[in-house]
Amino acid sequence: MTEQKTAVQAPEDFEGLKSLILERKTSLPKRLKQVAAFTLDHPEEVAFGTAASIAAAAQVQPSTLVRFAQHFGYDGFSALQQVFQARLKERAPGYEDRLKALGENGHSGRESGSIFNGFVAAAHRSLDNAARAIDPAAFEQAVEILGSAETILLIAKRRSYPLTSYMAYAFGKLKVPYRLVGSAAGIDDDLIAMAGPRDAGFAVSFSPYASESVTQARSLSGRGVPVVSLTDSAFSPLAESSAVWFELAEADHAGFRSLSASMAFVMALTVAVAEKRQRGA
Repeated sequence: MTEQKTAVQAPEDFEGLKSLILERKTSLPKRLKQVAAFTLDHPEEVAFGTAASIAAAAQVQPSTLVRFAQHFGYDGFSALQQVFQARLKERAPGYEDRLKALGENGHSGRESGSIFNGFVAAAHRSLDNAARAIDPAAFEQAVEILGSAETILLIAKRRSYPLTSYMAYAFGKLKVPYRLVGSAAGIDDDLIAMAGPRDAGFAVSFSPYASESVTQARSLSGRGVPVVSLTDSAFSPLAESSAVWFELAEADHAGFRSLSASMAFVMALTVAVAEKRQRGA
């Protein structure tokens, strides 16, 4: 299959590149789509890695990275990589140095204390990233959709479930009608089938994505029920079914990802939705 090359001016910054990738993602050939997903999900690795290490991590040939760069208007992969490097220079300092300083000052002498400090540092990184990642205009749009709904269907499984579980608790206290899709009775599909066009859904799923959540969000969207979603990648299957979606990548400690930023997000969204409904009433 021959790739069609489209003349395009190379984006000068990361946000411009990200927007262009999302605009073209459905038309990208399979391997270029694979590279696109990797670059957006692992921008630090793209900034610091070599062409060989990045290609290996993305499970493509190094030549595919060059084709990917040229597809978006760059002379070669090095020019595209400079965009990712510039992104890091513009970001606020992370918290790795603070955690290192804790260890140097003797605060991590005990293993349990070191673990605690590590998770605190990861939570700080996640919250710092969230402050930049959430678009205020998109947040207002999400509040409008959920705040105007007759009933909000909350969809999440596995690691994401505590988020919608909290929202169900808070919505109950705030007198906001909701249905928690995740019942022990196994009637999730029935709850989804009861949704009407004046309802709305809120779905959460992080990689590896829960197939049940993706299917349920897709079912709602296909029946004209607007869906707001929280996920961790622009290439998440939830994004395709959502009227508004948010991308939050949680930092990890020793391979364990927290829900710090995600919990802060759903708490803010829950309260904002309740406040909008109160104003409307």
